[in-house]
Amino acid sequence: MEVYDIVIIGGGPAGLAAALAARREGTEKILILERDVVLGGILNQCIHNGFGLHTFKEELTGPEYAWRYITQVEEAQIRCRLASMVTEIQTEGSRKVITVLSRERGMEVIGAKAVILAMGCRERPRGALNIPGFRPAGIYTAGTAQRLVNMEGYMPGTEIVILGSGDIGLIMARRMTLEGAKVKAVAEILPRSGGLKRNIVQCLEDYGIPLKLSHTVTEIHGKEHIEGVTLARVDEKRQLIPGTEQFCSCDTLLLSVGLIPENELTRQAGAKINEKTGGPVVDDNLETTVPGVFACGNVLHVHDLVDHVSQEAEMAGLCAVRYLKKEWV
Repeated sequence: MEVYDIVIIGGGPAGLAAALAARREGTEKILILERDVVLGGILNQCIHNGFGLHTFKEELTGPEYAWRYITQVEEAQIRCRLASMVTEIQTEGSRKVITVLSRERGMEVIGAKAVILAMGCRERPRGALNIPGFRPAGIYTAGTAQRLVNMEGYMPGTEIVILGSGDIGLIMARRMTLEGAKVKAVAEILPRSGGLKRNIVQCLEDYGIPLKLSHTVTEIHGKEHIEGVTLARVDEKRQLIPGTEQFCSCDTLLLSVGLIPENELTRQAGAKINEKTGGPVVDDNLETTVPGVFACGNVLHVHDLVDHVSQEAEMAGLCAVRYLKKEWV
């Protein structure tokens, strides 16, 4: 069994920044495990600008931001294993035993003196919303639609309704408009938007896309493929106001209804979960309730800016090295 000083699970912005910080502190045996076939995580599909203003003092796209970290990781000769899925983390004494599944190597076991969790988060699906209606084709999470358009070259539809005003939903409203689709409305159940102010201005107001606050989708129409949705106003208790329903025809419904930290591995490792954030409970050193297991980035709590993810991840890398050296502050 190979044994590393630090194993980082996730090769997105958090994992890359944590690895570089640990290497700068002198740790040699570092391994990044990434389940995708490329490093960079979600940044690869975020082709819009707005990244790096804090970290690099210039405006970059998502792939540009990721590439800066990837080149640094390559220059530092940090080992990375792509297309490798971690299925289990166990504690044996002071060592962590990680089970990894990959096509090249099959199932293998890797030892680690410290582990940094950087798995990111996933989108809340339609099943969590309990919207009445059938389950027709044409309903996507905003991130799935973003990948289809930006990376796969597919257009989900031409008449779009977006439920939720999170940043991904706002950015996709602009993206779909630029690709020639008609975004009919962005509906938000709260009386305020959940996205950054700059995204509301740049993505909705600049393109004349209506933002319907205190509105939600109450029914999905269509059996084989979505044909439209019913939008209705809600009160301050999020209860439907009778008589405010209106039908809106569309062939695509995009959901931007929140992100959930990806913590199946965290739970399985035995770490305590914070019910409010959905991420693990950590101390000032970003260490979970399992000694030697650290967490950073969107797996800990959902961040608005990737620059903040990188800053937090650097701290996690530094604290993991201090843990190995027994140099707690």
